[in-house]
Amino acid sequence: MPDIFQQDIMYVPGVGPQRKELLKKELGIETFGDLLEYYPYKYVDRSKIYRICDLNGEMPFVQICGEFLDFEEYIMGVRKKRIVAHFTDGTGYVDVVWFARAKQITKGLKVNTKYIVFGRPTAYGGRYGFVHPEIELAKDVELSAMGMQPYYGTTEKMKKAGMTSHAVEKITKNMLERITQEIPETLPPFIVNRLRLVSRDTALRHIHYPGNAGEMSHARQRLKFEELFYIQLNILRYVSDQRRKYRGYVFPHVGTTFNSFYHNHLPFPLTEAQKRVIREIRQDMRSGRQMNRLLQGDVGSGKTLVALMSMLIALDNNYQACIMAPTEILAEQHLATIREFLGDMPVRVELLTGMVKGKKRKETLEQLATGEVQILVGTHAVIEDAVQFLRLGFVVVDEQHRFGVAQRAKLWGKSKNPPHVLVMTATPIPRTLAMTLYGDLDVSIIDELPPGRKPVQTIHKFEYQTTSLYKGIRQQVAQGRQAYIVFPLIKESEKMDMQNLEEGYTKLCEIFADMRLSKVHGKMKPAEKEAEMQRFVNGETQILVATTVIEVGVNVPNASVMIILNAERFGLSQLHQLRGRVGRGADQSFCILVTKRKLSAETKKRIDIMCDTNDGFRIAEADLKLRGPGDLEGTQQSGMAFDLKIADIARDGQLVQLARDEAQHIIDNDPECNKPENGMLWARLAAIRKNNVNWGAIS
Repeated sequence: MPDIFQQDIMYVPGVGPQRKELLKKELGIETFGDLLEYYPYKYVDRSKIYRICDLNGEMPFVQICGEFLDFEEYIMGVRKKRIVAHFTDGTGYVDVVWFARAKQITKGLKVNTKYIVFGRPTAYGGRYGFVHPEIELAKDVELSAMGMQPYYGTTEKMKKAGMTSHAVEKITKNMLERITQEIPETLPPFIVNRLRLVSRDTALRHIHYPGNAGEMSHARQRLKFEELFYIQLNILRYVSDQRRKYRGYVFPHVGTTFNSFYHNHLPFPLTEAQKRVIREIRQDMRSGRQMNRLLQGDVGSGKTLVALMSMLIALDNNYQACIMAPTEILAEQHLATIREFLGDMPVRVELLTGMVKGKKRKETLEQLATGEVQILVGTHAVIEDAVQFLRLGFVVVDEQHRFGVAQRAKLWGKSKNPPHVLVMTATPIPRTLAMTLYGDLDVSIIDELPPGRKPVQTIHKFEYQTTSLYKGIRQQVAQGRQAYIVFPLIKESEKMDMQNLEEGYTKLCEIFADMRLSKVHGKMKPAEKEAEMQRFVNGETQILVATTVIEVGVNVPNASVMIILNAERFGLSQLHQLRGRVGRGADQSFCILVTKRKLSAETKKRIDIMCDTNDGFRIAEADLKLRGPGDLEGTQQSGMAFDLKIADIARDGQLVQLARDEAQHIIDNDPECNKPENGMLWARLAAIRKNNVNWGAIS
């Protein structure tokens, strides 16, 4: 990038030292390059003048041309004034209102002079008004040159200092006028020409100042593609490098252990989806390259069985296997499930968590090092330095977004070569998100439930109907079932009028005085939380009152009712995860979404989707569109939160695929990254990697 893009924005007209510091602190903008890539979030067509008589309350920002008739001043309190000006264009009248800095704003305005007023019209007292609009002398405005006016995001501190969107726009315009040479290209001609993209120079100039909607659209298309392309190129180059660098263990045999389990201990016939996934895993394990595979499947789809059968293949080839879970209770459930599946088979399975101490811990570690322990089930305790395997060949990471990149990488150090890795999640991930967030993993999907499972019936109720809900819980408990009641808050918040767990638990203890209740939330000490969970798992309590800490990893087949209070406060994926706590047995289960009566259109849509379908992938796609990718699949916990400047994973699915295909084409034709025609790409990628998170280093 030429030196001009590294130039300090302080020297752009309209900035100076104070504004430079404000832009740096609030938006991270220090250089010409930073400002160039700070894109507008919307545009308004400034080429049209509206008549006052044509205004209506549904209009967005519009501009009118006319004269001020007079100015009225109203005292609003100590040192506070409101100024109302009456404005006309000959077809009607509007009020123009100022609350803050009114004197400074109106100082230069005159009556009987033509002005253009630009803002959002709002109806009040039978006539339209504009609050703090933009005002310019009509003689200074050339409408044909105004085109689409950009709007930039600003913070409260910026607004207080007079740094509005309009101010950012003027600074950006001044900067672009100083960039007289052509902005360098970052994509090779063969990509630009084949995809019919505008040049980078044109794109960056038109994204800030498009003459019309077409120019704006072409600029956005070019910049979105470039952003997504380099993300995909980074991921695929990482994958290519890893595959050339690391050999995977070759597991050529499916032997006695696997076959004995398959023919004598399989708890139920495998679904076609499970068979397909096992074939995909089997192919990876004998290919000679290290497997990195993401296994997606809804709650109850049989992922653990697939993981166990894959681990048995490792055992048949004289290697050990390990499964790592995010919580102790989930690790214990995996241990119990695996031992139940294996029955009397001579396979040594042991548990290693923070709760395993003393003699038992010492014994497990010793037998792990000698190879006597064949399958280790544990929490993050398995990555401690004291844990040494004899021959670790296969690793399963459950609900992997609960583990950091560094934690998972430590498992690699337990083996001479990196072990095969199977990452499991019960959170269905939309294809475009998986392609970006888990782009270095091959994806397998279990998209059908084992026979005999009944879909959970989801019902929407309002808060005033809780009496009938509690009656339903009594009926279920009378039949020997258990129930969850989920609250969104632990303690009452003054800002949010939501039901809270502490107060709700007390009331529920009174309502269900003849029953035993457990209480679980994230602020409890881990041992206390585990003990309360265990009481419910063991059937000692009939009702578990909890926050969302139970959304992952609680397996109680006897629980048949899930009541989610203030369901309007939860995202779709979270609601789906919570619903997944029930429906794990053969009995019909119910999920009741309890909301306030007054709901926004978007919230109503979320609730309707939940009631209409149990398909996790359909729900995940809808959630991505409603909420965006930022907090889906725990991207924030894992340190991989999105930092996209212009592209949108939810809405730009086709572009994500196009970028992926183009990046794959480059890698396939230049695996060593040394062809001259791709030199621009590798140089640009190196610069991006230097400044940003390595999108490839995920698994």
